[in-house]
Amino acid sequence: MKTILIRRATRHDAKPMADLLAKCQWFTYKTLYSDEYIENLIAQYYNVERIEQENVSISKDWHGYFIAEMEKSILGVIGGGMTDASIGEVYVFYIDPSLRGQGIGTRLLDFFTKHQKFTYGAQEQWVAVAKGNQHGIPFYEAKGFTFHHEELTYGTREEDQDISLKYKREI
Repeated sequence: MKTILIRRATRHDAKPMADLLAKCQWFTYKTLYSDEYIENLIAQYYNVERIEQENVSISKDWHGYFIAEMEKSILGVIGGGMTDASIGEVYVFYIDPSLRGQGIGTRLLDFFTKHQKFTYGAQEQWVAVAKGNQHGIPFYEAKGFTFHHEELTYGTREEDQDISLKYKREI
């Protein structure tokens, strides 16, 4: 079996990350949102320039992206930050849809969780999952996250009807 490497993303990873994240947006949200809405999400959050900047702008609030890669191919992406002194959050987390169910997501989440816990002192971890996202919800529940509440998704308006389910777990 080939070795999967998990590492911090660099500026040079931005283009393949943008490509993967766009692919994941279509896979995850094609039955939940309009094409126009998905295109806007990709243009706003997953463009190469933004990802390049986010790969080098690392702080307690934004830890940068971490990637799972094999043979220089990016398989998955995770990123997040601390929202309080002991509370970490996963903001972005996607695995190549063709590779789901192979344990890559578990390894990436475990790595990121340890980073938040041991680097920043997180004792609790949160994640927002799109309401109706039947790819993400079962995964997070299997990892010990429990539903807490609903809220508008980050950066959206009420008329977008983009609702996130907020989950949390102790770490």
